[in-house]
Amino acid sequence: MTDVDGTPYTIPMNFGFSGNSFYLHSAQEGRSISILNKNPKVCITLCSGHDLIFQHPDVACSYSMRSKSVMAWGNVSFIDDFESKVSALNIIMAHYTDKAFKYGRPAVENVKIWKIDIEEISCKEFGISYKK
Repeated sequence: MTDVDGTPYTIPMNFGFSGNSFYLHSAQEGRSISILNKNPKVCITLCSGHDLIFQHPDVACSYSMRSKSVMAWGNVSFIDDFESKVSALNIIMAHYTDKAFKYGRPAVENVKIWKIDIEEISCKEFGISYKK
């Protein structure tokens, strides 16, 4: 996110992914919501599989990380409809567990659901030999 004065602002968040959209959740108010109400453009970065690798244990410059990353750009819209919020929460939870959940009305009404439709996406795999 970028604040109106140009200051970048990032926060780690749990997410779900379905179709061409990311889903996130947060409190109803706060700095991120204020920023997004003025500028809904975001960039999401995801990383996984962090393994330290090297070509020679005594040569610092030969060290690297084996990992994968995804960067996605889009605009945040907020979901306000109760049933749509429940669907989004299920997408988020399905990313972390196979368990089915029921949600209380106050919990759903008090959460802010973000939907980011992806406009651009790129990915990279690090630490893989160019010869493979």
